[in-house]
Amino acid sequence: MESIFPDGIYRMNTSDYGYWLPKGASTFAAEIDATLYLVHILMLIMFVVWGIFFIVFLVQFRSGNGGKVEHGGYPRAIIPISMIAFVALFDAYMLFGHDIPFWSHLKNDFPEASESTVVRVVAQQFVWNVHYPGQDGTFGRTRPELVDEKVNPIGLDFDDPAASDDITTVGQLRIPVEKPVIIHLTSKDVIHSFSLPVMRVKQDVIPGMTIPVWFIPTRTGDWQIACAQLCGNSHFRMKGIFKVQNQVDFAAWMQTKEAELPQDDEEVW
Repeated sequence: MESIFPDGIYRMNTSDYGYWLPKGASTFAAEIDATLYLVHILMLIMFVVWGIFFIVFLVQFRSGNGGKVEHGGYPRAIIPISMIAFVALFDAYMLFGHDIPFWSHLKNDFPEASESTVVRVVAQQFVWNVHYPGQDGTFGRTRPELVDEKVNPIGLDFDDPAASDDITTVGQLRIPVEKPVIIHLTSKDVIHSFSLPVMRVKQDVIPGMTIPVWFIPTRTGDWQIACAQLCGNSHFRMKGIFKVQNQVDFAAWMQTKEAELPQDDEEVW
C-alpha cells in the first residue's frame, strides 16, 4: 500500500493558485467559472446602482432641506421596479436556463464505467484511502471487521477473488488525462467533503452512503486533495495528492503496483 508523498516525487502546480479561482483543469471548469463570474457581475451592478440610488435619496430628502416626502406619485418609481424585474429575470435565466440543466448533466449523465477510470475513495479522520479495482475492473469485497489501520485501512477481503488484483493507496489518487473519471465516495466515520478545486469538484462524503462524482481532466499536473468540511481537531492535515498523468505513465504506474501485489501462495499480512 503506497503512502502519501512517497520519495518526494510530487511537484505541486502552485502557479495554478492565485488571488482568484485556481486555473481549471476539467472539461466543465469553464462553465462553472462562467456562472460564478455572471453572479459576481450581477452583484457588482446591483451594488453600484442601488448605492447611487440610496445616496441620491439621502441627499434629496435629507431633513435639513425642508422638503416633504410623499410616498405616492414619485415619478421615478420605475427605477427600483426595473431593477427588481431585471434581477428576477436574471435569476430565472440562471436557474432554469443554466443551473438546473447543468446540475442534471453532472448528476445524471455519467460516462460509461467501461470507458472510464473508476476509483473508490474512503474518507476517515484524517486521511483519504484510495481503492482501484485492478485489471478485472471489479472492486473486491470489503468487511468492517477486517479493517486494520496499518495494513488494511478499508477492510479489503483477500478471500474474495475480485480483491486479488485490487490496488490501494493512502492519500494518493492518480488518474489518466483526457479520460472520464468516476469516483465513488464514502466515509468510515464522520462527514467529510472531497474537494479538487482545479477540477471544480466538491462533494460531501457521508458515512453509510456511496456517492459518485465524475469529471474529465484536461491536463496533467499534481495538486492537493482537500477536505472542505470541518471533520475533527486534525482537519487541517486531511489532505492528499491528486496526480493527473498521461496514459502511458498511468499505465506504467498501475503495472508497477500490480507487480507489488502478493502472489496466491504468499501471505497477505
